[in-house]
Amino acid sequence: MRPLLFAALALLGFAGAAAAQAETPTDSTLSVAQRSELRAPADPHAAVFKESEFPSAVQCAECHQKIFWQWASSNHAYASISPMFHRFEQRLNELASGTINTFCVRCHQQIGTQLAEPREQPLWERSQIAREGITCVTCHRAAAQFGKVNGERHITPGTIYEPMKGAGNGPGIATVLEDADRYGVATGPQDSGSPMHLGAIEFDQISKSEFCVSCHQVAVHPGIKLEVVWEQYRASPAAEKGITCQDCHMGKDPGLHNGYETWPVAIVNGRPVGDPNRKHSNHAFFGPGYPIAHPGIFPFNPRALNWSITEWLRFDWRAGWGSPDWEDRLARGDVSAEFPDVWRERQERETARYVLDQNLRLLELKRQDRIAVMENSSRLDGPFFDDGGPKVGRDLNFRFRVNNIDEGHNLPSGSLGAQPEIWLNVALIDPDGKTVFESGYVDSIGDMADIHSTDVAAGTIKHDDQLFNLQTKFLVTSVKGPDREMYLPVNFDIDQIPHIRPSGVPSSVLNHPPFIRMEGRSIPPLGFKDAEYKVPGELIDRPGTWRIQGRLRSRAEPMYFMRFVLATEEMERTMNEWMIDIHPVAVEFEVTE
Repeated sequence: MRPLLFAALALLGFAGAAAAQAETPTDSTLSVAQRSELRAPADPHAAVFKESEFPSAVQCAECHQKIFWQWASSNHAYASISPMFHRFEQRLNELASGTINTFCVRCHQQIGTQLAEPREQPLWERSQIAREGITCVTCHRAAAQFGKVNGERHITPGTIYEPMKGAGNGPGIATVLEDADRYGVATGPQDSGSPMHLGAIEFDQISKSEFCVSCHQVAVHPGIKLEVVWEQYRASPAAEKGITCQDCHMGKDPGLHNGYETWPVAIVNGRPVGDPNRKHSNHAFFGPGYPIAHPGIFPFNPRALNWSITEWLRFDWRAGWGSPDWEDRLARGDVSAEFPDVWRERQERETARYVLDQNLRLLELKRQDRIAVMENSSRLDGPFFDDGGPKVGRDLNFRFRVNNIDEGHNLPSGSLGAQPEIWLNVALIDPDGKTVFESGYVDSIGDMADIHSTDVAAGTIKHDDQLFNLQTKFLVTSVKGPDREMYLPVNFDIDQIPHIRPSGVPSSVLNHPPFIRMEGRSIPPLGFKDAEYKVPGELIDRPGTWRIQGRLRSRAEPMYFMRFVLATEEMERTMNEWMIDIHPVAVEFEVTE
């Protein structure tokens, strides 16, 4: 376990047996009343959870603290929260005139779908368990070995006391039940103590790659593949070697097949249960994704449930609400603010800020894991000069080599269709420090300068003719015949009203729907691509020490797509804030006469 993550878990009171007995750390900046409130039961609905047929992760956290806090900032926990998902899903349904219906939410909000919650129901009106997205019981109460794409798994209903399914048969459960009073557990709703499941059923598929297929290989109407993660993995060297999805995404190092951490199966009221050196699967589910939701809403923090989603959305965390310095400035009249009723009292804001700051620390750990995943799976070599030494007045030709050193997936992997972006940003700097050439630059809203850039369309910046971009593209056939790139796999009617046109030919015949296809530009496992650049000789105007800087850049969504689905300014801002630079390099070289 990385030291920083261990520190974060300790901060939240769940790092180990001793720390698990302390419900919250002491913070001298908080009043006694605030500390008391933070030590109160985190969820006001805790009693209801005992009777729920779909137990909340909050209950599981009582004994599986480490797993819970890893999951709390995972993309699985984010699946139902994601504002980008909801914008995307709603836009797609509008274009398809509602025919897609629950196709998307049945993976993102499986239990909510199973409870017959309407597809379009706002998150703040849904059940608590639906808000948790891919929660504990979504996997550990799966009813069958499905193993098919586009799956709608059935989650077996049952209270917290019913058996869970896992990789083993529940070592340690019998030990705890034999001494329930010592461990302080409840074996039924009539008992006091921490409620626990009374058994475990071995479910071997949960440790196999096939368990991930249902939600990670998806073809959408009218037959275009939106997720191709499974088919990339199935044809990969990793699959041939028997390396599973879990080995890299739940191991000890982000994205690497380096074994697993060890940890007790549970810590029950401060008492470790079972072998402390037992294999521990990391439930952070390492991957390149990241959240753009309000940090009071995500990561999933039980203490944050003291406020509703709509209340959190009215908490201006960027302004500094609740932080001691900002509150002191407000008291002195140095700053001013208008507060909704729920945030009118300073104590309420400071208590909320304490919870929010915990989430921000978890998000920083997630950012570090994301960078580690990307850097562990790629390598940038170069620059290489292929035509001799650089000379004044002669065209400068150089290249970088982008390597995919991952054995299991393409770079980038095949999630979200044409949204994930990885591109190369390269700049040539003269002896005076002036940038004389650049490719991979972005426009005023953060988009690459390609055909989708609004600034390129307006003529305020030049089209990037040498752009090296690994982003997959949707190509649609227009009325007159030629292909063009589109944000989504939608056709253009003659009156330019976009819609999803149903196929008249089975997709299985052509291997893609008529008039629509995806053009993959990603790099297959253990492959590489060269990015070649040519700088005109007139720009190489003097001898001396020049410099080439390069970096791979990664972002989950392009800005043009976010605007297409009507994202908010805050969503766009956060998306750009999470953009990362991978393998930055700077090389100096001499230009001679």
